[in-house]
Amino acid sequence: MDQRLLTDLKAAIRSIPDYPKPGIVFRDITTLLGDARAFRRAVDELVHPFAGGRVDKVAGIEARGFILGGAVAHQLSAGFVPIRKKGKLPHETVRIAYSLEYGVDEMEIHTDAIGQNDRVIIVDDLIATGGTAVAATQLLRQMGANIVAACFVIDLPDLGGAQKLRALDVEVRSLVSFEGH
Repeated sequence: MDQRLLTDLKAAIRSIPDYPKPGIVFRDITTLLGDARAFRRAVDELVHPFAGGRVDKVAGIEARGFILGGAVAHQLSAGFVPIRKKGKLPHETVRIAYSLEYGVDEMEIHTDAIGQNDRVIIVDDLIATGGTAVAATQLLRQMGANIVAACFVIDLPDLGGAQKLRALDVEVRSLVSFEGH
């Protein structure tokens, strides 16, 4: 990715110090989403490596992964699959529990959302510690998916999430990275 694009995308992301707690800098992509040019360029960059290849489904992780994942799925002419928090999907689901910084949460997907050997890209706004993305990978694989890649706008490499996904043989793509938390 060219340096100018990288600079433009980083500039479109709002940094909020001491949120949600002191010492944390929250990387807010709502400003990127609200900037038509930056949003388009981010989606184009997420799509580019997979254009012309076979992708059956794009799985977006709640909630910002829905926005990005839907746009990526549209551009790739692929189906979109929401990965939601427990209790939000209306049909039969498959569920997985995963660890958070202060506890455990669960995510689920409809039982009929993924076909055996479907080629799937996971999309979310940010990869930090990797707990959610690792759980999404495990859930999708449990359903028979072939994970093509996991794609993020932002990587926080100091938190190690991308490395955890790579250890599971998942290609990780992110557009920008920010040092620290």
